[in-house]
Amino acid sequence: MSQNVKNMIQGGIENGMDYIEYVTMLNVLVAKGKTTGSEQSEQRIANTKLNASRIRRIDKKVSIAEDQLKVFQNISEKQVWLVLLESWCSDGAQAIPVFNKLAKSTPNIELKIIMRDENPKLMDRFLTNGTRSIPKLLVSNEEGDLLHIWGPRPEVAAKMVEAYKEQYGKVDEKFKRELQIWYNKDGGKTIVDELIRMVSPL
Repeated sequence: MSQNVKNMIQGGIENGMDYIEYVTMLNVLVAKGKTTGSEQSEQRIANTKLNASRIRRIDKKVSIAEDQLKVFQNISEKQVWLVLLESWCSDGAQAIPVFNKLAKSTPNIELKIIMRDENPKLMDRFLTNGTRSIPKLLVSNEEGDLLHIWGPRPEVAAKMVEAYKEQYGKVDEKFKRELQIWYNKDGGKTIVDELIRMVSPL
C-alpha cells in the first residue's frame, strides 16, 4: 500500500464519525427530509428514512454469541475500522450496527465512519468490480498498515445480486425486497461469520 493511500486512510480516520455521531446525523437528516451525498433524490431521501428505522431495529435485535465476541476481544493490537458509507445505502444499514456491536466488545477496535462522496479518491482505491459500492470496511493498525478489507455486502448477498443481474439485467425493487427478507432472516450472522474469518484466518 502506498504512502498516499495510508495518508488518505489516516485523514479519513481523523475526520470520521463514531457510531453515535453517525446515528445522530441520520436522525437529523430524516427530520429535515434530506440525505447524504450529492444526489438529493426522493428515492435516496426515502432510503435514508428507512435505514434510520432499520438501524434502530437491528441495534435492538442483533445478538452475537460470547464465543464469537471473544475472537474480537482477543485481537492484541489496536485497530481502526474505517467505513465508507452513505445514509441511503441499504447494505450499510445492515452492516454498520453489527460493526458497532463488535467494536464495543473490545477496546482494541475503534469504529469510524466517513461519507463516500466526500472521499472519492480514497473510495476509488477500493472499488468493487469497477464501481463505488458501499459499505466498504478498511481495517488498519496503529502504524496505518491496511490489514483487511470487507464489503460491500456478505458473499451470499453478493451472489444473490450477481445472479439476479445476470437473469434480469439490473437490480429492481422486487429484488431489493427479497434481499431485505434475507437480511432480516440472517440477523447479521453471516456478516459476523465473515468478519471472524477476516480477523482470524486459518
